[in-house]
Amino acid sequence: MKLDRISELMEKAGIPGRDLYDRPESGKSFPDGCHYRIEMSGVEGPRVLEALIEERHKRGVPVHRLISFCQGGTLFDRAELKDFAQMAAEDKMEVIAVPGPRNAWDTGRQFITADGQRCGGLNHRGSDEVRKVLADMLEMYEMGFRGFMLVDWGVMAMVKQLQEMGEFPRDIAIKLSVWAGVSSACGARLAQEIGVSSFNPVSDLSLPQMASIRKVVDIPIDFYIWTFDSYGGANRIFDAPEVAKIYAPCYFKFEPAPTANYYSPFVADENHMDLMRKKVKWAEWVIQNVEENAPGMKVSPQGASDLFIPKV
Repeated sequence: MKLDRISELMEKAGIPGRDLYDRPESGKSFPDGCHYRIEMSGVEGPRVLEALIEERHKRGVPVHRLISFCQGGTLFDRAELKDFAQMAAEDKMEVIAVPGPRNAWDTGRQFITADGQRCGGLNHRGSDEVRKVLADMLEMYEMGFRGFMLVDWGVMAMVKQLQEMGEFPRDIAIKLSVWAGVSSACGARLAQEIGVSSFNPVSDLSLPQMASIRKVVDIPIDFYIWTFDSYGGANRIFDAPEVAKIYAPCYFKFEPAPTANYYSPFVADENHMDLMRKKVKWAEWVIQNVEENAPGMKVSPQGASDLFIPKV
């Protein structure tokens, strides 16, 4: 079978037959007409959020979305969750809460092995585990949170079904985690079809690969602008201007990676707070880089109206 014929079949199915080596601008934007936003991962509790807000105001840097409670919401008491929601609401930031527990706290050990990690390592094991995740989502919804992150395609499909049945809140954003492994236009289109609000592709895709993904979806794409070396060490700050053109609307995010022990409940808040201040500083650098090298690409102002800000 000739490869050109395969490309024709893919195009007929609505998928680019080749990666887009001309790296076209997406021509898409957020509802406010802007092209990119800032996302901060690992905002692990009220004290860490307080440090972020302080640094954000000091530098005049917008932070639009937080990925929070990566340890699982069950490790925070209700007072902490309510305080967090209140602070995020007052500073007009969307919170994507991570429900737990997940496989890292389950009894199964296959996922920690080198080969086992290839087998959907963070998918939830059994209906009991799915029940816990859904319960944690609804608990945090009652605390005011309106955004969640899922790692499991099956659970995402389950949530969509429950929403269509009128049995699960619809006024929420659901982000599909990088752990779901989206790395092609096929996976990106499936993510949009099953109802996610945004998705996080793997961090080391080439610009032509990224352009092919954007061609088939309209929802925001969450892009790792910097990850720790334990997560591949993708420092793509200098790519930010072109990424904004190719991936818009997109979120630039800064990720420390799980093996850095950043998400451990036994790590002192002070360590999280120090890193969060640095991440706000790096965000300032990214915004300046885009302004200087792609002045037509605009960052959303703080508190954009389409964000799923906590309800308190």
